[in-house]
Amino acid sequence: MMFDDAYFMREALRQAQLAYDAGEIPVGAVVVWDTKIISRGHNQVEQLNDSTAHAEMIALTAAFNQLGSKYLTEATLYVTLEPCLMCCGAMYWSKLKRIVYGATDAKNGYKKTTGENWPFHPKTELVHGIMADECAQIMKDFFAARR
Repeated sequence: MMFDDAYFMREALRQAQLAYDAGEIPVGAVVVWDTKIISRGHNQVEQLNDSTAHAEMIALTAAFNQLGSKYLTEATLYVTLEPCLMCCGAMYWSKLKRIVYGATDAKNGYKKTTGENWPFHPKTELVHGIMADECAQIMKDFFAARR
């Protein structure tokens, strides 16, 4: 089996579908360590009545618990949508090796606030645009259905 960025982004999209099905904004995330998914998360803001319950935050917390560590220096976080500034802060302190996201988010993504300034840990590698069309489509479908 080929464990590449697209493979893990499909897993994040499965998490986004869980959020969609629950009436949440469909964002999903997985944390991967050495080709193994160690945690998963999807938006649960409405379910938990918690504006910080973003997919990334849930996946990061589960990964910390799984490893018994506050740092994820060898991990990659895959998320279907460009992270917001709050999630970037959590990713910064996590010291992730890599962050991979799918679709851009001009309205709420970190670039809206930071511009081209780097909000992640200096050693973190950033990859974007992986399965961007599929990641954007689930968002479009969600909001079209709500109108």
